[in-house]
Amino acid sequence: MKNTILTLTLSSLLFSCGTKEKTEKEQSIYQTDSTLSIVKAKAMDVVKTGFNAGDGYGEVWIRDYNTFITLSAKVHKPEVLKENLSVFFKLQGEDGNIVDGFIPIQKVKESKGGYEYILNNLEPKYAGHKNTVETDQESSLVQAVYKYVKVSGDTAFLNEKIGTKTVKYRLDWAMDFLMNHRYDKKHGLIWGATTADWGDVQPEHDWGVYLTKDTHLAIDIYDNAMFLIALDKLMELIPEKKTKWQPIRDAVAKNTMAYLWDEKNQKFIPHIYLNGSPFPASLNENEIYYHGGTAVAIEANLLSKAQIKVSLDKMIDNVKRSGAGSIGLTLYPTYPEGSFKNKGMYPYGYQNGGDWTWFGARMVSALYQNGFKKEAYEQLKPMLKRVIDNKGFYEWYTVDNKPKGSGTFRGEAGVLYDAIVLFEKEDSKEE
Repeated sequence: MKNTILTLTLSSLLFSCGTKEKTEKEQSIYQTDSTLSIVKAKAMDVVKTGFNAGDGYGEVWIRDYNTFITLSAKVHKPEVLKENLSVFFKLQGEDGNIVDGFIPIQKVKESKGGYEYILNNLEPKYAGHKNTVETDQESSLVQAVYKYVKVSGDTAFLNEKIGTKTVKYRLDWAMDFLMNHRYDKKHGLIWGATTADWGDVQPEHDWGVYLTKDTHLAIDIYDNAMFLIALDKLMELIPEKKTKWQPIRDAVAKNTMAYLWDEKNQKFIPHIYLNGSPFPASLNENEIYYHGGTAVAIEANLLSKAQIKVSLDKMIDNVKRSGAGSIGLTLYPTYPEGSFKNKGMYPYGYQNGGDWTWFGARMVSALYQNGFKKEAYEQLKPMLKRVIDNKGFYEWYTVDNKPKGSGTFRGEAGVLYDAIVLFEKEDSKEE
């Protein structure tokens, strides 16, 4: 009996020491990796200079603002953050829809084939525009307001009136827009145009940002995962709306996995088409793996830990096969040359296989929050390195890791900041 007790005690001690050594080792890695603090400081510097997407854009976009509003709260006063959110509500459509972005009226340049600007008497200073191909503007605004309230504590904002309607009402109205105008009853899911993963460019037009008679309507994982996240945040902000939205939330989550998750291949299918596919029959579209939409689906709590691990393994394998720099690789394999009329959507160009930290870092955060801390850190490292190597937060990267687009892309800064903060919290817990 004594020998048994001694053996158990020694085993317990060895296990305890091993766990402690592992914890201290992991802790020292995070604390001694200076890239975390360097990139965090650079991110804060970038958002000090404004709220437009980056130096290549004049607009403030809600899908971008949603991903760096938490970071912006570190360097801007709450009133400034709230004013930007208020503009989106002031430009809200009569059916509840939310614009993509806004720009000062004096900077508006009307052009044939360009944006159709949206004006509203509630907002004399700014003009809005809406990419009707995408279905994430409403969901992005709900998520952004949630983050603003969380970082500022300004719950009174929800009861402020913009025009004759409170912010609380307008948030609910924005979700109603999706149910009334972007909901497919057959599948119980919301739809948009056909795009590459989370992208906002359809194949049937040279620019590709407006629904047209040639548009092929489709259901995808990104739009529905963003909707689910928004509903969760809305119900937390406005508890009295839970009886309305919880059944819808539960049904959309169930239908997402029933219709979009390919159990055999352990991946999300790219699209369910409502009026045919824009791609030739020779393309087996289900061979394409959507990295960004999968990351957002994990954020929406749609996948089990086992499914998350399989998803990560597939992403890592895709990076190796393509030669890309990170799991921010939008999709793999790419759509073939000529699949999109927009010339920027060539294989490994822009959203057709471009490498976007904007989504890759979201996957890192999702991994961390689901217990894959070591894996999250490994996938974060190349994203941090290229910020330092290229002296900026670039919009996207080529398959051989060369920077493209805006060099002050605030969305990238925001999601990297969010991921870095998770590791900082880990260190403070272990100290």
